[in-house]
Order: sequence, then structure tokens, then C-alpha cells
Amino acid sequence: MKVLFNNYILVFLLLSAGAGALAQSVPNPSENIDFLVTYGQNSVKAKGDDDNVQIVFFLVPASQRGPVYIRVFDPAIGPKYDDVSGSVDTQTKFSIYGGKGAFSSKDARSADPVGNYKSGVMLATKTFGAAPQTGDNWHVFGPLNPMEGENVEAVGGRVFKVVVEGLKGNDGNVYKFFLSAKKDSNIEVEGANAFAFEYTFRLLKKDKVTHIYPFIERSVVSVTQYNYDFDTDGEILIYSVSKRHHKAASSGDVNWASSKHLITEEEKNTTIDIQILKKGAEPNNIVVYITNQYNEPVPFYAVPIGGPPKYKYKTTLKVR
Repeated sequence: MKVLFNNYILVFLLLSAGAGALAQSVPNPSENIDFLVTYGQNSVKAKGDDDNVQIVFFLVPASQRGPVYIRVFDPAIGPKYDDVSGSVDTQTKFSIYGGKGAFSSKDARSADPVGNYKSGVMLATKTFGAAPQTGDNWHVFGPLNPMEGENVEAVGGRVFKVVVEGLKGNDGNVYKFFLSAKKDSNIEVEGANAFAFEYTFRLLKKDKVTHIYPFIERSVVSVTQYNYDFDTDGEILIYSVSKRHHKAASSGDVNWASSKHLITEEEKNTTIDIQILKKGAEPNNIVVYITNQYNEPVPFYAVPIGGPPKYKYKTTLKVR
């Protein structure tokens, strides 16, 4: 596990050099995802949430002296954005963790919420139920002292973890995050960034492409992508510096699909682009995560490190 942790350190150093405002919005425009989604524990799995838990991490650089705020858009449940089944009977719990183990605990970095995934020190928590009719509101966690995040010296910063739990009920709660330097508006924290090891999210409308951007560090020789409850609603493709329109397995209704993909030498220390093309007109939720050859989850970054990958065409020169 020490080797994997050191690999994360390398990736964070690369990411910190190019992080900006988009990196602090989760999800963000580069991913082409409107909302993350978490359903109540009494929902049917056909809604597209496999475990009713979502975990997101924020890295605050050591240079940040002022407080930071984790802002949540539409944390409660109402008719405008959320998937309401009858009257709202669902509660969603948002909790912020820092301190030792918040990120470094192995369970915190798992794709499944098992074991000690709520590791660290709980800094704030709030449970939301029914929302006002509009739903266009932000809830603010903070101010958070950057010193309260888990200190990861090698990355030059401190890490906060957000755990979202669907409690009782059967409704679907959609939301988004922003790490801000201000309480009342979305102002970037210079040098900060965000990442996750699994996404449960709402797909955009028909014929739109969603992007997932994992970074492939040097030791990775293969990745396996997993997706849940895609409802045979389109196709999943992988693009990279050496892959173009590379097909990946996609799931049907209430089941998992996976496919293993070898990593070329050119793809190491680069970002790959997992593209999800939705074909149907009906709303659809999906779960996605990726592992390396050791079955260790690979993190997705809010913005692609080095930018979206560009396929390198190979030409053959014939000498007569």
C-alpha cells in the first residue's frame, strides 16, 4: 500500500501545478455531468445507485492561510432537480472529515463504503429532508481551518473528505459541490483540487458525452472499468494518446459490467478519457469506478491532468 500512496503523491504534485477554478467544482464542466446523485436506502436498485453513499475529496494547498468553505448546491430534496417518488420521505446526510486518516485510510479510498470509510475526525455534519419548491440554494459547511484537514506533507497540502449518505426513504437527491474561499459565493482556492474514487451521477440528455478522467501513473499496466445500471443506454469508449474509439463493456438494467484494458507505454503518466455516450431520452443514473492491476481503485480528477488526451497518429514512411 505504501507504493500506491507514493504514486498518489506524484499525481497530486502534477495536478497542483495546473489546478484552477474548475478543479474545485464537483462535478465540473469538463466532465459534462450535471449532478452527483444519492438515493435513500429504501430505493430500488434500478434507480442506479448501488450503495447509497458518495465520497469526494478536496485538497487544500499548504499555502492557504485563510478559511475555506465547502458549498453544496441543492442538498435537500424537492421537485425541481431531484427524483421524487410520491411525497418526499428521504433524508440525506452530508459529513465533512479531516484529521489523521481522512484520506490515508485504505477504506476511505475504496470504491465500496465498507470498513472504516468514515475515517478521520468529523468536523461538520447536517441531514437534509424535503426542500423548498425552488431548490436553488447553497448550503455552506465552514469556515474550515485548512489545518483541520489531514496533513499529507508530501503533497504540500491538507485533505478534506465529504461523505454523503442516503438514509431512510426512496427518493433520489442530486447535488454538486464547490470548494470556495468565500462563504457566500464560489471563489476558487488557489492551487486546490478535487477527486473521487467512485462516481454515482445523473447522465445528461440524449446524444451528450460524459467524460471521466483518471490519471494513469507509471506503475499501471492495466485498468478495469466497472459500470452499473447503464440500462444499455448507449456506449462507453476509451480515448487516450494511443487509443481511439476503444470500446469498453457497458451494463444493462440493475447489473454490473466490466472490461479490462491494457495500458501502453505511451499512456503511462497521462490522463485517459472514458467517454459515456447516452442514447436514450429518459433520465438515467450510473455508477462508475476503475481499478488497476492490483484491484486498487484509481482516482478520477475534477479536471484532466495535462488536459484531455489527444490521440497520437502514427505514420509509416515508405522509402522507395
